[in-house]
Amino acid sequence: MPAVLSLLLLDPRLRPARIKLALLLYAGVIVAGSIPGARAEVGEFAPGVVLHGLTYAFLSMLWFLGSSGSGPVRAAKAVLAIALMGAGDELVQSFLPYRSGAVADWMIDVAAACLTSTALAFLVPPAEATRRR
Repeated sequence: MPAVLSLLLLDPRLRPARIKLALLLYAGVIVAGSIPGARAEVGEFAPGVVLHGLTYAFLSMLWFLGSSGSGPVRAAKAVLAIALMGAGDELVQSFLPYRSGAVADWMIDVAAACLTSTALAFLVPPAEATRRR
C-alpha cells in the first residue's frame, strides 16, 4: 500500500493528472454549489468553515503535488491557484439568487491553502529526490 500511495502522490509522471483532477473537482464544487438547496443540505452535516477548509485544503494538496519546482515555489503556485479558484467560487455564488458570495469564505479558502502548502513544502521530499528513486 505505501508503494501505491507513493506512486499516486509523488510520481512526477502523474503531475498533470493531479492538476486535472484538482480542476475537475473544482468544477464539481461549482456545479454542486449551484444546485438550489444543496448547500443547505450539506450544511446540516458540517458548517461552512469546515466545508471550505477541507475542500480547498484538498485542492491545494493536489495542486502542490501537481506542480514542479522547489517546495516554496510549489506552495506559492498552490496558494495562487486556490486564491483564484476560491474567488471564482464566490463570484459564481454572487450571481445566484439563493446564494451569496462572501469574502470571509474566500479568506478561509486561502488560509487552508496556506496551511496545507506550507506543511507540504516541509514534508514532501524535493522533486529531484523522487526522480532519483
